[in-house]
Amino acid sequence: MNEKLKKLTGKNKNDYERIAAEIVNNADTALFKELVENDGYLFDFVKQNVAQRLAAACNETNYRNLLKFFDYYSPYYDDFIVSTLARYADEDLTDEILDMFENGTTAQKTYCAKFFSYIQDPLALELLRENSYTDNESLNANCAATLGIFQDEASYNDAVRKLWSEDEFEQLSAVKFLVLYGDKKALPEILHAMKNSTMAENIAGEIPYLETIFEILDEQYEDGLLVLNHIVNGLGEIIGLASVFDYELYDVFERIIRNSNDSKAAVVLLNAQEKFAILTENDEYLFDEDKNTKNEINDIKKLLSGINVKNLKPMILQELNESSPFVYTALDFTDDVFAIRELLKCSNQTIILKTAEVLKKLNNLDEPTKTVALLKVSDENIKSIIRAL
Repeated sequence: MNEKLKKLTGKNKNDYERIAAEIVNNADTALFKELVENDGYLFDFVKQNVAQRLAAACNETNYRNLLKFFDYYSPYYDDFIVSTLARYADEDLTDEILDMFENGTTAQKTYCAKFFSYIQDPLALELLRENSYTDNESLNANCAATLGIFQDEASYNDAVRKLWSEDEFEQLSAVKFLVLYGDKKALPEILHAMKNSTMAENIAGEIPYLETIFEILDEQYEDGLLVLNHIVNGLGEIIGLASVFDYELYDVFERIIRNSNDSKAAVVLLNAQEKFAILTENDEYLFDEDKNTKNEINDIKKLLSGINVKNLKPMILQELNESSPFVYTALDFTDDVFAIRELLKCSNQTIILKTAEVLKKLNNLDEPTKTVALLKVSDENIKSIIRAL
């Protein structure tokens, strides 16, 4: 790391104040670029300190120099940059940033979108809408959050419409938009999308950033458990393990273990117990995680290992029906062949396939049972899979 950056991030007040002043006064874009490039190597609290130090060096004579830093985007420094500019903003500066928003680079546009969360100029609305679904997540995020501050109904309604799209990637983009937009009234629509999507884990992973799992459990208990179950399924493959802190998973599981005594909670707890055992027993999941994340994952595993499996397994039989959103998970945790076979009579062909696969795993898929399953199936792909089992 550059010697100046070491001083900027260090503990010596005289050093970091001098370097911060140099960066801002001289519009030292090279040093700022290097600072941004080191985002991944600095602790969050260090980056927060740096942002405060740079902000303290800004005044009414040098604030315009911050525009030159727009070429290098960092979510750790965007707020100090745009809030400082907003503090001194006049019509000329706002027009300059509007022009940059229209014609600038992706990095520049990302700062501009954040700027208009402070200066709510309606002339920025169309640009915010246009840049809400780009290939750059930071730009999308800043646009969506700013449109939420504007309470822009047009972009909100457009995102809700996208939730009904047949393109599941478009659905997921709409979910991300609505979560960042920040209006909780979108939650029922998002939950509906999750329940009907093959990307349910991806959608579930976004939901707690709009409304916490605790809040959903309080308001819509079954939906809260379903979101949690999809998150458990996605951890390690689709959802980063550090997210356990964002979701407050230890506290969530502690509450469910302490207060819940029903079949849906039983399914989720058994699923979570197995998942966290896998996460901790396989080095590939935890190898790149920091110490805090590793400790949290192990603490959750320890908490879940205290679950009495013998008490929970009989309860999950109640979820072996095609109307239960937990039926697929419940099938993974029961060995009651009679109860499993009953699902071959249902009308959901995907459930029939899953049931046949479970029976095969339990060495209870004979030819007569296959015939029963095939009689209920019209989808040729599913028929082929069942025949091959």
